[in-house]
Order: sequence, then structure tokens, then C-alpha cells
Amino acid sequence: MSALGDPVVRHCAVLGSPIEHSLSPVLHRAAYAELKLPWTYEAIEVEERELAGFVAGLDRSWRGLSLTMPLKRAVMPLLDDLDEWSRISGSANTVVFNHGALTGHNTDVPGAVAALRSRWRGPFTTAVVLGGGATAASMLLALGELGCQQARLLVREPSRAAETIEVVERYELGPVIEVGTLGEPVGAADLVVSTIPAVAQTPWMVQSADDCPVIFEVIYDPWPTPLAAAALVSGRILVSGLDLLVHQAAIQVTLMTKAPAPLAAMIAAGEGALAARRRT
Repeated sequence: MSALGDPVVRHCAVLGSPIEHSLSPVLHRAAYAELKLPWTYEAIEVEERELAGFVAGLDRSWRGLSLTMPLKRAVMPLLDDLDEWSRISGSANTVVFNHGALTGHNTDVPGAVAALRSRWRGPFTTAVVLGGGATAASMLLALGELGCQQARLLVREPSRAAETIEVVERYELGPVIEVGTLGEPVGAADLVVSTIPAVAQTPWMVQSADDCPVIFEVIYDPWPTPLAAAALVSGRILVSGLDLLVHQAAIQVTLMTKAPAPLAAMIAAGEGALAARRRT
């Protein structure tokens, strides 16, 4: 019997473009194996313009979807119901199917809280977030949950951060945001969160973050990014993209299977998969 009360094979997947790098199948399959569920989980390339048609074509054997860029905001009009974090953030990285109804969840926010607290328990009031997309919005909401009062949002084009700023302003605990550009120095802050690609992390940018004691790098491949490498060399606290991926995926597993996620098995599977990639 599955956690849903029947032995039927259920299907789940992670959607996005590009998607071939995703570790989500490794994590979810490890969870299913530990839970003894006969479920499948695949990585499927889906572009934004294809999303509605793809979702409409799924049958009742499907239980859930994980969504990565560029689909986290694009999925919102397709959903019948939203959890609180999806409603506040205006984005969903998880869809759960319940008898034909689609419920959107944002597990990035609680996943980020759990990932950060797994590495660092101290208080903080200031942060710098690099990048201004849906992931940055979720990170800012998570920072607000953890007591951050002020955050600088550094983006390539300030006008494109308007939606993210609106999201944070809707949340009563959200930090006060100051917007700047990625050409500015990171400067001193209690925490730096990077949601930008590794190739955008210039040596000058990385050096300008040297005074920040905690680095949260949401990317896990390629690893380490320049920012993560500098944190490792200096011995600063580093929260990795794998930390975030595992903790948000564990919440997804529980939402989809209705069973407690086997976090240790998922962490081990993720670490093993990344180690194998680095050897090739």
C-alpha cells in the first residue's frame, strides 16, 4: 500500500527549460524507494508556452509536479487553489493533483528557512539578495520569516524587479527593500543570497562580499560557484543550493505522498549524485 492508501503507480515530474541538470528526480526517487512507493518521477523539458497544454494532457494517474524556471509564475493561471506562500509570492514551484483539482504550493520559502537554519542558527537583520526573479522573491519572504529587517536587492535592470518588490510588500513581515544594480559592490551585510548564474559572479563582485559572514548560494550545479568557493576558502558559513533543493523537495514529497519525507535518504542521494557528476 502506498501512503495514499492504494498500490497504484502514481506519476510525478519536474518541469522546466532547461531541465537536464535537475537533481529533483534523484531526490524524489530516493524518497519513493525509502517509502516503498511504486511511483515514477521524471525530468521533462517544458517551455512556458507549452505548459498549459502539457498540464491539460495529464491523466488521473498523475499526483504532482515540481516546477523550475521559467514556469513558477506561468503556472499560476492554471491552478484551482493556492497555499499561503504561493498566494503571497505570486509563484508556485509545486502542483498537487487532487481528483482533478490543481493546488499550487511554494515550497521554496519554507525550504529556504529550513536550509538556512540547518547551517546557521544565529540572528540577522540585514541581507543582500543578488537577482530579482521568482526565486529571489521567495528568498526575501524566507528572510522576512527569519527576522531580516532590511535587504538590498541587486539586479541587472531595476525596473524588472518591480514584481518581486510588490510580492515582498504584500507580506507584513517582509524586509524593507533597497534596489540597486549588480554593478554595485555587495558591501557589508549579515547574509548574502545569490540567485544569479555562476557566470554572472565576477571576481570583483565576489570580493565585494568578503565582509559578509553567511553566504546562501541557491545554485548547486556547477559547484562551487565563485561566491561559494570564496566562502569555503575563507571558512565562512555556506548554505548550498543542495541544502535548499533537498529541504524544499522534502516538503514536496510530503505534499504529494502524505507521508513524512525521508530527509536523510534524500540528502545522501543528492550528495552522491553531485559527487558522481564532479568525477565525470
